[in-house]
Amino acid sequence: MDELIAAHADWSIDPRKRWITVARRDAAGWRAAAPRPVGTLGGLLAGLLAPGLPVALGLDLPLGLPRAYAAGRAEAGFPEFLRGLAATPEFFAVSAGLETVGPARPFYPARGVRGMTRAAHAAALGFEGPAGLSRWCDRATAERPAGAPLFWTLGANQSGKAAINAWRDWLLPALGAGMPIRIWPFEGGLRELLAPGTAVLAEVYPAEALRHCGLALAGSKRLRAARRGVAPGLLAAMAARRVVPEAALAAAVADGFGADAPGEDRFDSVIGLLGLIGVLEGMRPDYVPEDPWIRRWEGWVLGQTALPRPAATP
Repeated sequence: MDELIAAHADWSIDPRKRWITVARRDAAGWRAAAPRPVGTLGGLLAGLLAPGLPVALGLDLPLGLPRAYAAGRAEAGFPEFLRGLAATPEFFAVSAGLETVGPARPFYPARGVRGMTRAAHAAALGFEGPAGLSRWCDRATAERPAGAPLFWTLGANQSGKAAINAWRDWLLPALGAGMPIRIWPFEGGLRELLAPGTAVLAEVYPAEALRHCGLALAGSKRLRAARRGVAPGLLAAMAARRVVPEAALAAAVADGFGADAPGEDRFDSVIGLLGLIGVLEGMRPDYVPEDPWIRRWEGWVLGQTALPRPAATP
């Protein structure tokens, strides 16, 4: 399969910080455009699918549920659960206090409260401990720190609000409208799911993809100077993946993706795209652990091969 579209969206509840980078592959390789705003959510998939090619779309947001939560569900797996949320909008309501937290309303907290803990949050959901809040792929590995638990919605290091925004305001309407969507790894391997006119969604962590590209920032990615410092390595990573940047993208890389706050989001959208293309080009394996909880419910980070520690328990 020569012709293919790959894209990565760096997600945020703030549309100003929601950016996507798109590349198209033909027999000669990939040609990547500069990051652009995601724009209206209703037009995202329609625009990517318009050429009629297979689409691989990486997303910097959770796609899956922790097994401690999934253990009480009757659905066959995460895709079925996700589709069913159209009938239970209260699932997305963020609780201000633990008294309203439960399986039907798992997100917490709506605001900072003195003495709140993840242990108390886990207990309110009926989990044995705070580790139950995390999927296996959220846990720290030897290569990167832990990601935030899905249902936690407070602080800079949280992913709950992005999941709410993407699932409720984008994915559910798209599924309800019959958009041709497949979700990796629940429905199969990345390459086997790709088909003309179909969008395959996969969870991609820019922090993971950065390591896959052999890059390390000398400082916070929020700093333009740090982003500018990896420009030569970033261009080399593109070349290794047969990616030719359009002029605007090459200029953005050299410039450090701008001095404004969304510069880090533009940077992440490009890094995530290279992580996705690395798997599509066979530079990283389409690896998923042989664990039925992961393959049916929790999901995995595309390109990740390092296993979390300590090991998860069923």
